[in-house]
Amino acid sequence: MSKKICIVTGANSGIGKEAAKQIAGKGYHVIMACRNEERGRKALETMKKENPDLSLELMLVDMGLKSSIRQFAEEVSGKYPVVEVLIHNAAIFDISQKEPEKNAEGVETIWAANHIGPVYLTKLLLDNLKKSEEGRVITIASKGLIIMPRLRIDLADPEFGKRKFTVTKAYYQSKRAQVMYTYWLADQLKESPVTANCIRVTNVKIDLSRYPDLSPFIKWMYAIKSKKSITPEKMAETYAWLATSPDVIGISGVYFDENRKPVKSVPYTYDREEQKSLMDLTERYLK
Repeated sequence: MSKKICIVTGANSGIGKEAAKQIAGKGYHVIMACRNEERGRKALETMKKENPDLSLELMLVDMGLKSSIRQFAEEVSGKYPVVEVLIHNAAIFDISQKEPEKNAEGVETIWAANHIGPVYLTKLLLDNLKKSEEGRVITIASKGLIIMPRLRIDLADPEFGKRKFTVTKAYYQSKRAQVMYTYWLADQLKESPVTANCIRVTNVKIDLSRYPDLSPFIKWMYAIKSKKSITPEKMAETYAWLATSPDVIGISGVYFDENRKPVKSVPYTYDREEQKSLMDLTERYLK
């Protein structure tokens, strides 16, 4: 019997790497969708050295660029007509960023990679997911949204072309968009075998050596924060559960916390008209 296929974006480090390892450990063939080939290869080799039986494959994709996403989707579809799980783990958040940056396609990088990219990849692989008996799309948001209950997506200026940019606001705007997208997608797919759910990631310990340019103050803040953080391995358990457990077959449009418990997002995110407005805007980026 062929293995079920799971795609994890941003699987070269942190939660994504641990999720890939745990899901492969449950018998899935995991495609590690990474932007950096060297880091992706190193992560794959490390996991295979720990457990040679893991079924892992590295494929390259830049989730901020539509051209790269198209190429990746074509590569996946050429090898795997059926995909069971798609986990949108990859995200951009550089606390030291002071100004908005444009990518090679002229779109603000955080908005492109954290929201537009996941929507586009899902769209391109939707037929593959529908061919599965129980396809699963998993998006990722952040518990940090709790401290920004009034944050709305600025549909007139999502890329901070006119308003004041902060990396925190840009990041959380993209994550709020992913929550709303999940609810919208679940509704769109209710007559299909594909489900869409979102995970609210809590504070997770990070390897500060990956960020050598951080200021001493920021490093100190992360050190304090890490005392109340869980490990990437622990957070990845929720990813693996939502990706593989029979307990969630048929469950869709749910926002799960790190303890696998359903939680509520702010009321604004459930508004169908707001969801439609967001997706109308998003669709314009996909043309």
